[in-house]
Amino acid sequence: MNLLTRINDNMPHFSKGQKLIANFITEHYDKAAFMTALKLGATVGVSESTVVRFASELGYDGYPKMQKAMQEMIRDKLTSVQRIQVTKSRMEGADVLTNVLNQDIEKIRRTIEETSRGDFNAAVKAISKANTIYIFAVRSSAALASFLGYYYSLIFENVKIISNYGETEIYEKLFRIDKGDVIIGISFPRYSNAAVKAMTFAHRRGATVIALTDSMTSPLCSLSDHILIAKSDMASVVDSLVAPLSMINALIVATVVELDDEVEKTFGSLEHIWEEYDVYRSKSEGENT
Repeated sequence: MNLLTRINDNMPHFSKGQKLIANFITEHYDKAAFMTALKLGATVGVSESTVVRFASELGYDGYPKMQKAMQEMIRDKLTSVQRIQVTKSRMEGADVLTNVLNQDIEKIRRTIEETSRGDFNAAVKAISKANTIYIFAVRSSAALASFLGYYYSLIFENVKIISNYGETEIYEKLFRIDKGDVIIGISFPRYSNAAVKAMTFAHRRGATVIALTDSMTSPLCSLSDHILIAKSDMASVVDSLVAPLSMINALIVATVVELDDEVEKTFGSLEHIWEEYDVYRSKSEGENT
C-alpha cells in the first residue's frame, strides 16, 4: 500500500494537526519528501512530535521510513524546475560547499551499505570473461561511460561505448551483441527510456546484463543479471555522480586484480609506447621550466 493510499484510508481518523500534514503531503509530496520532521511540522503549523506520531499512525517505523516512502514515490518524477526549487529549499541559509560535500559523503556511505558484494564480484568475473564489453549511458551519465570505457579499452581489446546516439544508431551499435557478451547499463533518475530499451534488447539477445543504478526500484533492475547500487540525488539541480564514479573505480580496480599478470603485461607495453611517443611530461622537463 503506497503512502497516498494509507493517507486516504486513515483521513477520517486523523486529528486536526494530522490532517494538516496529510493535506500538505498529498498536495506537495515532492517538497515534503526532503523535509525533516521539524521543518515539515513548522511548514504546516504543528510540532515535530505530531509529525513523528503521524508517521507511526500510518504504520511506518519512525519518520525516516515515511520520508523514504515519499522519496521512492517521486523517484523519477521530479522535473528540472522542481529540482531547482527543492535544491533552493534544502540549501536555504546553509554553507553550500559543506552541505553538498557532506551529502556526497553520505551517498558513498549508503552505497557501501547497499551494494551486494556477491553481485559486485559476479559482475567483475563476467566482465573479465566477456567476448565484447558494451557500456551504455546517455545524458549526464555519459560521462561515466566515457571514464569506464577509457580504462576498460586499455585493459580489453573489445570495448564499445554507446552514449548520446539516436535510437536507430543505438540498435546499430548493439545488433551484434550475443550470449558471450556483457553490457553495463548506467542510468539514474530521471531514468532514460533509451537505457531501458537498450538493456531490454541486450537481455533478449542473451547477453549478461549489469546495471549501475541507484535503487532496486530502478527499471533497469528487472532486466539485469547483476545489480550495482550507487546512490545518486534525484532532488539536486545537478545529478550527483560521486558514488557512481566510486563504484566504477572499484570495478576497474577489481578487474585489474582479477586479471592480474595479464593486465600488468598490457600496461607494461603501454608504458613503453607512452615513453617512446612522449605522451606524458617527464620530471626533468618540469624541473627545467
